[in-house]
This record gives sequence, structure tokens and C-alpha cells, in this order.
Amino acid sequence: MFQPQPMLLRLCSLALFRSLLGKPPLTELRRFCSASSLEEKVEAYASFAAAVYTAGGNLTSALRTAILEEENVYMLTRAQKKPVPESWNRALAAELAILEEVSQLTPEQLQSGIDYSGYLPEWETEPAALAPLYEERMTEIPRYGYGVYARHHAFLLKEGTLEPVLHPDEIRLDALSGYERERAQVIRNTAALLQAKPAANILLYGDAGTGKSATVKAVANAFHSEGLRLIELKKNQLHHIPTLMDSLSRNPLKFILFIDDLSFSRDDDNFSALKAVLEGSVSAKTRNLAIYATSNRRHLVKECFSDRQGDEIHAGDTLQELVSLSDRFGLTVTFTRPAKQEYLRIAAALALQQGLKLPAAELSARADQFALHRGGYSPRTAKQFVESLLSQS
Repeated sequence: MFQPQPMLLRLCSLALFRSLLGKPPLTELRRFCSASSLEEKVEAYASFAAAVYTAGGNLTSALRTAILEEENVYMLTRAQKKPVPESWNRALAAELAILEEVSQLTPEQLQSGIDYSGYLPEWETEPAALAPLYEERMTEIPRYGYGVYARHHAFLLKEGTLEPVLHPDEIRLDALSGYERERAQVIRNTAALLQAKPAANILLYGDAGTGKSATVKAVANAFHSEGLRLIELKKNQLHHIPTLMDSLSRNPLKFILFIDDLSFSRDDDNFSALKAVLEGSVSAKTRNLAIYATSNRRHLVKECFSDRQGDEIHAGDTLQELVSLSDRFGLTVTFTRPAKQEYLRIAAALALQQGLKLPAAELSARADQFALHRGGYSPRTAKQFVESLLSQS
């Protein structure tokens, strides 16, 4: 018969995994173990089951995921390859044993303490071996990460704090057509980053709608299981980069700081922030981070003819500094607008991916006509064309 009081005391003794006590399903289990009246027991039991359902319906799996992703002092110390006190190793073994016992709790065990014959929800369990599994995760931290970085792979910066993107763009590399040579350069550089080799900051430059942003997001999706995380920044957040670099430099994962549609006005303060980072700060401070930026402009600073005039003695040097910011990226990958035949090839490839079956001649003619009405050839236009066909099918 399930004994709630001893279980409650065992849960209260947790130290390394103490934060789990404030999260489902352990919060509900503690409440169940503390309940006195029949109503409190039934309500707490149902809340416990609901928490398990929310996590997929399997108590063992839910608790295992929570344990492996939890950011605690033991995991952080191991991640930073610092010595771990022997008392922590003993605590880890004891606490994993307690949590494994919890992960095996069956509906029948908890129901044995409830004098109630009505409906009570049930859940699934399965065998668990948390101790060896946790040790394996310690050796794979550079791949899986910990805490919020283990649960999510794309982030935004809001008010100076990283927040996960709950529903990121799921674009895949194999869903992109054309520009294989250009994408290969980005993939190779990203692979170097993941292997802790020197990786360049990349400027993806070219015409609108050519797939620059899609390439970065698809690469991030392709490599997230190998330890890559994507952090998207807005232009007015560039001054946060040094702080981000400091906080992420100790993280075993690899990060891309992604700046989309980058350009500056002549007196933009963000220009100096990015210039300082590109002039060596990233490579000097951390090898686990690179900046990927996209722009429709080869020269990222908007230069006017009036800028060539004025009374500054060394105006030429100033202008050269402004227009050469793009040269400070280690790698520039150019995406030019495709010619007609390349556009038609991309449209045909996208149509094939979507299972559209049209005669090749008809598809080409309709794709060409669509592009003429949309202002030109581009992968974005090809994608819109295929989507228009799908909407009509």
C-alpha cells in the first residue's frame, strides 16, 4: 500500500533537484501526500494525472525529461568541467533513486490510499534507469544542452532577456531549391562552428526573396540536434551582443546570433556596436558563437551624395569606414536574383515537393506568367506560385 508520509519526506529531502518540487507533476504529488480529506485526495490525484497527461501520459517519460533538462548546480559544474565535491556525487545517487521510485508510481498504488470507488484517471509507466542515463547526459551536454536550451532551439531577445520561440519556422534544407553552392558555404561554416573550429561571421547579401533568411533558419533546424541554437536579434538590440557573448561563452552549446535585414543610417549608434564585435570580439572571447546577418545591401550603411560633401578634413576616411562594414564579416555569401530558367527550375522542384502534377510546359508557362505579375523572378515568387496552385487544387 502506498504510504504518502514517507514519500513526502523523501521528496522534501531533495537538494540538487529541489526546483523540480515546484513544477508538475511533483507539486501535485506533494499535495496528494499532504491531503487529509477525501475530497483533497481525489482532487490532488486528478491534478497529478492531468500533469502527467500534459507531458504525454507517461509518468516515467515525463519525469525523465524533467530530470535530464533541469539546470542545477551539479549539471552546471560538470558542463564547465570543474571538479565535483564527493558529497554532491552521493547526493546525486540518492536523489536519482528517489526520483526513480516516483517515476514508477502506478495509478493502483496511489488509489490504494483513497477510499473512493468512483472514476479516477490512470497513466502509463515504464522501466527507468535514471543513474546511467543521467551520466550519459553529462557526457552529451555539448549536444543536448541543459535548462531552457535543452527544451528549445530558437530564441528571441526581449528586454535584455532570452525567451524561447515556442513555434519556430520549421523550414528544412531539403525544402529549399536553388542556390545549392551558396547554402553549402553556410553549411560548411556552421559545421566548423559545431566542431569548435574557427568559424566566420557571415553576411548573406542579395536580392529580396532569394532565400537568405530561410537558409539561416533551415541550417539552424538541421543542426539543432547536434548542439546548435539560434538567437534572433533586432538591429536596435546589437548593443546586447557583448553581454550575450559573456553569458554564452561558458555554455557548451554553439550559437548563431541572427540579424535579419541589416542596414544602417549614417548616424546610427548600432553601427558602432556591430563594428566593435566584428573587429575581433567574437573570436577573441568565444569559439561557440558566430554572427549571421542578412541584407539586401552590399554596403550596409546607407550613403547619400550629400555625405561626400561637407567640411570634415578626413571625410574620405569616414565614408570608407561606413561603406566597408560588410567587409568585416569573415564570409560574404551572395544570393543574386535568378534568371528565368533557374526560376522555372525552382518552381518545378517546389511543385514536385508538394505533389503537384502538371505538364511541365503548362507549369513553366503559368509560373512565368505569375512572376511577370509579381515583379520578377525569385525563389519567394516561386514559392508563392506553388502556394497559389495548392490553394486552387
